[in-house]
Amino acid sequence: MKSNIERKVVVISRASRLNRLASFRHAQRNELDMEIKRIGSQPSNKGPADWFTGTVRIDPLFQANPPARAAGASVTFEPGARTAWHTHPLGQTLIVTAGCGWAQREGGRIEEIRPGDVIWFSPGEKHWHGATPATAMTHIAIQEQLDGKLVDWMEKVSDEQYRK
Repeated sequence: MKSNIERKVVVISRASRLNRLASFRHAQRNELDMEIKRIGSQPSNKGPADWFTGTVRIDPLFQANPPARAAGASVTFEPGARTAWHTHPLGQTLIVTAGCGWAQREGGRIEEIRPGDVIWFSPGEKHWHGATPATAMTHIAIQEQLDGKLVDWMEKVSDEQYRK
């Protein structure tokens, strides 16, 4: 039979373990709290001339928070604007939200893309995308980082390639 002191030690020990577990769970919840990026809280950026032809606005949506690797942005292309040729180490998904655009993978034909269309480019697939000559286009671009890299930029899409 346990003495009163031994029973108190067991009760204190259990209470101590429960408090530590509760503290751990609370700390875990704080690390896993959802994050809300409010509209307008992140500045828009002009698409760099080295990577784009024409007027392009990039609105960041989310960055990869480790261990996650996905990042996303809303990209608006004015008529005639487009990306340079590029690849993504883990592929890219585009979701067209407004306007009318074009997308092409190397060796393929130019495809028209419209709101609601979802386009997938495989890892390492060389491609470009942008607006048509007469219509602006906005899409959400989602890609994953591999060793901190989201994209490999290449040569610009020539006017001749664009107008085929």
